[in-house]
Amino acid sequence: MRTLLALAVLLTACGTATSTQAAPDPAVVRTDAGTVRGSVSGEHRIFQGIRYATAGRWEPPRPAPAWQGVRDATAPGAMCPQVGSPYAPVRSEDEDCLFLNVTTPAEPAKPGTRRPVMVWLHGDGALGAGHYSDARRLAAQGTVVVTINYRLGVFGGFGHPGLADGGTYGLQDQTEALRWVRRNAAAFGGDPGNVTVFGISYGASSIGALLTSPGAKGLFHRAIMQSGEAMMDMPAGSMVPGLEALPSFMWRPKAEIAALGEAYARQLGCDSLACLRALPVKKILDVPQIMNVFQVYAYGNRVLPQSPDEALRKGRFHRVPVLAGATRDEHRLFVAMNYDIQGKTPNYPKLVREAFGRKAPDILRKYPVNRYKSPSIAWATVLTDRMWARATHEQNTLLARHVPVYGYEFADRDAPMFLPLETGFDWGAYHAGDLPYLFEEKDTPLPPAQRALSDRMIGYWTNFARAGDPNGDGLPTWPRASSGTLALEPGKIRVIDYAARHRLGFWK
Repeated sequence: MRTLLALAVLLTACGTATSTQAAPDPAVVRTDAGTVRGSVSGEHRIFQGIRYATAGRWEPPRPAPAWQGVRDATAPGAMCPQVGSPYAPVRSEDEDCLFLNVTTPAEPAKPGTRRPVMVWLHGDGALGAGHYSDARRLAAQGTVVVTINYRLGVFGGFGHPGLADGGTYGLQDQTEALRWVRRNAAAFGGDPGNVTVFGISYGASSIGALLTSPGAKGLFHRAIMQSGEAMMDMPAGSMVPGLEALPSFMWRPKAEIAALGEAYARQLGCDSLACLRALPVKKILDVPQIMNVFQVYAYGNRVLPQSPDEALRKGRFHRVPVLAGATRDEHRLFVAMNYDIQGKTPNYPKLVREAFGRKAPDILRKYPVNRYKSPSIAWATVLTDRMWARATHEQNTLLARHVPVYGYEFADRDAPMFLPLETGFDWGAYHAGDLPYLFEEKDTPLPPAQRALSDRMIGYWTNFARAGDPNGDGLPTWPRASSGTLALEPGKIRVIDYAARHRLGFWK
């Protein structure tokens, strides 16, 4: 009897212990460096301001040191140094800025499964931070989304004779963040063996570099490039009135970046790296244009042994499926900022002659100003076709020789303008106009037709992240690039002849 009684007490105690055992807190995750506590809503888990690396000024990033206890991850980390612009009035002087954010569905993944991981590289090489991109709608499709901060402008792209890998620090940060993802994705329910890196504008160009960087090999398995400039050159006066032509928009030899760094060092009153590293951030940021000048990446070093455009032409890139495209009216944004917003009208014939010399008469006949609403629209159309469309088409054609490629054109000419730019200008499907269709802008809600297009784009993007193919139930068929380009427009998603739409036969 005593034995049976003791056994009953033991079983009761065990049952009580089992029934009252606390379930794991979904807001708490253990990373390889320490534990973080994020926030949980009805549909999402969000972790912000997780330190993934540290770095001294113009030094390679190092993995974040370990910490004890539980760190708060409910607020973003510091933005990397930046001075802002007319369309983004932000400023930061904090160099301790290598943080990232993770958004996942609140519901755990099914037993034995892990979710695809999407790592976002924001655009604009002198502005921005990962936390500005609201990833909840992407995560709601069953993905783990990571958005990162990385060093920008002069802090990310500075070169000097004393710096072995100068001009690549922002790219090194991105690579270190991908290493963090490989180590930690599983802790957030993600699959470290299924990572898609995706980005827009400068972020997409960075992916062009990552595709050719030896240090990034194996860190991602798919790539999405939105309005990237990896293959783009820059005709005279195209980006800034009066600026001379350049053979590449994004890439410079390391010697050129080092010489540029020496020139700016003299302007800052320094004759050594030690002096430059000791300067207050504010003093550096106050030098006019210093952030913009160093938006390019240097090649001819360990990070980028070769210019990425040449590497892509030679087929020297990591073999991963690619989804890539541009907007229909890429250059309208830049022309409007140079002219219309300032109350100016471009001298269209003069600009064409300065940019294209003896070819100008042919171009003016092909793009007569009276065919367009204004000289600005005419000039923007020339540059959209000559710079953006030609480069995007070449990029996709080269990549498609080796890997699956899905090409698109964002063609919604009624896309809301989400930047604080007030003018009556006809923006069309402007550069980065597709951004709110993936990352919701709370101050610029999408009208119903645009919201429907957004739903389909999110479906395509997350399908591609899941399986390397954007196609799926309920979506119009998206062929590979060799069979056409998918035009994304409300109520009119269809395959187009991209080369014909942008007169690429003429531009040969």
